[in-house]
Amino acid sequence: MVMLSQDAVRNVIGLIGNVISFGLFLSPVPTFVQIIKKKAVEQFSPIPYLATLLNCMMWFLYGLPIVHPHSILVVTINGIGLVIESAYLSIFFIYATREGRLKVLKILAGELAFMAVVVVAVLLAAHTHEKRSLIVGILCIIFGTCMYASPLAVMKLVIQTRSVEYMPFTLSLASFLNGVCWTTYSCLPFDINLFIPNGLGALFGFLQLILYACYFKATPKKDAKAEVELHSARDV
Repeated sequence: MVMLSQDAVRNVIGLIGNVISFGLFLSPVPTFVQIIKKKAVEQFSPIPYLATLLNCMMWFLYGLPIVHPHSILVVTINGIGLVIESAYLSIFFIYATREGRLKVLKILAGELAFMAVVVVAVLLAAHTHEKRSLIVGILCIIFGTCMYASPLAVMKLVIQTRSVEYMPFTLSLASFLNGVCWTTYSCLPFDINLFIPNGLGALFGFLQLILYACYFKATPKKDAKAEVELHSARDV
């Protein structure tokens, strides 16, 4: 009865995790609406979206029947993530400077080349599902951790500028909730492959929320900035 109860709880948490993961993919929408309106990416960084794209590609590969059978939910949620992240990067590419576009292209080309090497190596070198799952699973841990750590650059910017303008609250909150949910899931029973990246994700998300609380009031309001610019123009 205890095992049944634990399985039931695990399944419920897993379903909630899928919903939150989908919400995490959608959380940057306000950021990209702002980019489209301003027709400029300003200081928004493409790194979190490039990291998420690579993470989705890796987990999509992991969930395929040729690597880890019976993982259709892993394939579907990360397939959706691939489409959404590709859309974000397309918008970023359209409104970025030439230097920003080249940066995105270089990193994206590197990610695609890396994935091609991984697919070929796994299929040729590992001939059982267990070996393929082990190899890809280790890579998923590494790049899952990188995805959650990618906002560290933005956190540094927040501390330097004492402004949270370029660290979207929705993305920070979704990252924290997603990390907490999947960390809990990984403990029922304990799964090191899930625990490490999602535990770090919960930690980084929590730190982002602390920074947001510390610097939100210090962030210049848009109306105030516009008023300063107007007075400056009048003085000239």
